[in-house]
Amino acid sequence: MKIFKSKTDLKKYLTEQKKNKKAIGFVPTMGALHRGHLSLIKKAVDKNDVTVVSIFVNPTQFDNKEDLDKYPKTLNEDIELLESVECNVLFVPTVEEIYDTNIVAEKFDFDGLEHQMEGKFRDGHFDGVGTIVKSLFEIVLPDVAYFGKKDFQQLQIIKKMTEKLALPIKIKGMPIFREKDGLAMSSRNARLLPEYRKAAPFIYKTLKKARNKTDSKNVNEIITWVKTKFEKHPLLELEYFIIAEETSLESVTSFESKKKYRAFIAVFAGDIRLIDNVQFKNN
Repeated sequence: MKIFKSKTDLKKYLTEQKKNKKAIGFVPTMGALHRGHLSLIKKAVDKNDVTVVSIFVNPTQFDNKEDLDKYPKTLNEDIELLESVECNVLFVPTVEEIYDTNIVAEKFDFDGLEHQMEGKFRDGHFDGVGTIVKSLFEIVLPDVAYFGKKDFQQLQIIKKMTEKLALPIKIKGMPIFREKDGLAMSSRNARLLPEYRKAAPFIYKTLKKARNKTDSKNVNEIITWVKTKFEKHPLLELEYFIIAEETSLESVTSFESKKKYRAFIAVFAGDIRLIDNVQFKNN
């Protein structure tokens, strides 16, 4: 596996690959890799000639500096994992390499997607996401980029950005990878204290039960039921639970036929914030 820290060197290498008609697959990450990341990378390796993974903890998408400072950094272990799945290229730029001296996010218009859910609770988050993904796309120029559906809102926003900027990149959303107990895999899971880690699968269990209520309950009844479940939980604190239409991400008050819906949730397990989502059945 080739490792690059310079965007100039990486561009030069990938330009040569493209001259040789090599298809480039790309998986951007913030490191602390787990099996969810590896599932994306394996798909990229399987479907492309050259797979590029980036590891970069992007400061402009964190609205909480403490969360940024505590984000796990496990580069040596990450390199071993990447080599185990036959990744071809790793890009590990510094903050200065990406932003120079101006560590500020661009402003984006994602046609309102940025104002839903996470956008209401994390000020400026999606401007930061758009800034780093756009920058990485310009450096790597991939044919296909892979993202997990755990961050479904982020996935939709990246699709929207790619469309609005007319970038010739296919965005592939991949299924959520879960622990055996159902907890959605996340680099933040490693920071959970034991009692919170034991409690955290309650999130997915509740989502599944809520999904099963769509035949007998309306949207407001399902939302109330979920809120009540978390109010009674001794450890987990619900930040939001929303049922939204998949394309617009706008919350809904009723189900309509021929539309796709998804339930989104954010929960605090101590000081660790966990998110998850499930698709509700189509009516």
